[in-house]
Amino acid sequence: MTALLIRDLRLAMRAGGGFGLGLGFFLILAVLVPLGVGPDTGTLALIAPGILWVGALLACLLSLDRLFALDHEDGSLDLLATSPIPLEGVVAVKALAHWLTTGLPLALAAPVLGILLNLPGPAFAPLMLSLLLGTPALSVIGAFGAALTVGLKRGGLLMSLLVLPLYVPTLVFGAQAVSRAAQGLDGSTALLLTAGITAGSAALLPFAAAFALRINLR
Repeated sequence: MTALLIRDLRLAMRAGGGFGLGLGFFLILAVLVPLGVGPDTGTLALIAPGILWVGALLACLLSLDRLFALDHEDGSLDLLATSPIPLEGVVAVKALAHWLTTGLPLALAAPVLGILLNLPGPAFAPLMLSLLLGTPALSVIGAFGAALTVGLKRGGLLMSLLVLPLYVPTLVFGAQAVSRAAQGLDGSTALLLTAGITAGSAALLPFAAAFALRINLR
């Protein structure tokens, strides 16, 4: 499993692998929003938590279609399905690799981009913490969506339609934690709910994704 993780990390680091794609999208969004909304600092501070979380969500979505599609095209997925590694473990490793190359960089870069959106100072730590707690759920849920659509033509579009509704609870609680911190309120409940969604997703969805892969590989 370690070898599989290293392999997926190397593939993500290559040109076109999606490592810089999410960060680039996140940066462009943070730059364009002030241009579209206007320079009013009060308005930017109000919408910054939601904009940063929506940006992180969409950035995670960009590279999900590659999660199983490339392995399916070159036959590697069939080999993984017949290897001693449980297919549930393969799904978990691929979700972890996706988070390490997408979700983690987004969480680390978010406070810097929060400056562009005039995010209040007390919200910087909750922003990073909420993304660290919430983006793993985005990767695991995305892995489930990618498993459902592997091998389908235009599967990326269908996957987005399937995954986006499942992202809503993580988005709501993650953005709420940052918004409450920006207003000087306690956002710990929202953070705990975000962590709970991630824990539940990590515990259940690899099994659902492995089941979907087995059906698609028949």
